[in-house]
Amino acid sequence: MPATPDTPAPIRYAPEVLDARAADQPIVALESTILTHGMPYPQNLQMAGQVEADIRASGAVPATIAVMEGHIRIGLEPEALSRLAQTRDAMKLSRADLAVALASGRIGATTVAATMICAHLAGIEVFATGGIGGVHRGAEISFDISADLQELAQTRVTVVAAGAKAILDLAKTLEVLETLGVPVIAYGQDALPAFWSRDSGLRAPLRLDSASEIAASHLMRARLGLPGGQLVANPIPREAEIPASTLSPLIAQAVAEAEAQGIQAKDVTPFLLSRIVELTEGASLRANIALVRSNARLAAEIARALAVARLA
Repeated sequence: MPATPDTPAPIRYAPEVLDARAADQPIVALESTILTHGMPYPQNLQMAGQVEADIRASGAVPATIAVMEGHIRIGLEPEALSRLAQTRDAMKLSRADLAVALASGRIGATTVAATMICAHLAGIEVFATGGIGGVHRGAEISFDISADLQELAQTRVTVVAAGAKAILDLAKTLEVLETLGVPVIAYGQDALPAFWSRDSGLRAPLRLDSASEIAASHLMRARLGLPGGQLVANPIPREAEIPASTLSPLIAQAVAEAEAQGIQAKDVTPFLLSRIVELTEGASLRANIALVRSNARLAAEIARALAVARLA
């Protein structure tokens, strides 16, 4: 790991993460909104355990990030992970909310943007998630664009995701990422994946086929002094995929229901994900778990490749 910058931020490391830092072991950051806003209990807790186990089995150390008792928690011990998974009123934290949650002592779950900030403060360079936020459908009227995109443009963390969430306007999301100078790298294919589906119908701007290539790109960006991270779009495993043609009408139905009910801002994504679980009779939840685990394994490979490259 690179040297961690001195910071006055109130960070508390789990013992496993502290040991990994001391031994220069590769560490993978994990977000926590997937626990509080993305999946129901107890599936969320079971998924978290599986993902952390996948990272350990792949030779890295997991660090689930959340805000609890006025501290940024880098790694959650089993009791804290279980408590967060059952917290119904956790704040959904992005860049705008992070300081308030810490100052007020609230429990907060980190989105992609907030997880990137906290990971960077802790010197963690690789982060695995399900899908990033992006440009919402109808954003030309609502201006609803996730802060995740700006964070990718300014915080130097490699984010492994199954693309942007399929409920979004993927073409506009890709355009904004291009404008912000964020590398969007499809892993092992030319097509941009679309969360539950391997092919969004859009071509990815960049393609790399190995963790070592992705690690080399991360290090070269630092050598060039370029701000921001890179998005690695890892397609969902074939056996877990739900074709885009199956999902498209269901997503349209869920979006129409959200609009009819006046659901806005941070409530939109949790509503749509939950509704699509219902409309797919649980298939989207199973696919979500599969893609998060796949992303975690790839992130661990990239973290290991970074460690090896630094020793070369």
